[in-house]
Amino acid sequence: MFASEIRRKRVQQLRAFSKSKWHVDEVFVKVNGKRHYLWRAVDHEGEVLEAVVTKRRNKAAALKFLRKLMKRHGCAEEIVTDRFASYKAALREMGTLEKQRTGRWLNNRVENSHLPFRRRERAMQRFRRMRSLQKFAAVHSSVYNHFNQERSLTSRDTFKLTRSAALAEWRELCAG
Repeated sequence: MFASEIRRKRVQQLRAFSKSKWHVDEVFVKVNGKRHYLWRAVDHEGEVLEAVVTKRRNKAAALKFLRKLMKRHGCAEEIVTDRFASYKAALREMGTLEKQRTGRWLNNRVENSHLPFRRRERAMQRFRRMRSLQKFAAVHSSVYNHFNQERSLTSRDTFKLTRSAALAEWRELCAG
């Protein structure tokens, strides 16, 4: 209910700043005992840009994810991926292969962004349907982006101010 409004506001803010570097990765998720793949993109500051669930982990799925990401956020200057061949094939087809960067530890930002999702997944005792996984991933990333403050990068006073502003905005959205 509130996620679409929060997401719309966050996307407007992110469009101006999310063009420099994207980190893209996929993670395995079990849905009713079957393996599915959650494709996620994170910008250079750790904001989750997009999350898409697919049944397959191939070039077509990577292409679908990257097209959706670029349609919503424009084109990045640099796309950091792991060495999974489907990314290279999809980016080659889109004509943006020169923007891809791969390296041993370059993609740690997105790998670490899976951790809060995994914590919530365990608390929810997994997923029963692919649609509920997609909905949860979208809502979770919107709410997480809204409340996530880089605590280690700011002073306590600044952190408290931004946290209370985020909470006030959340309460305003819940009331309306």
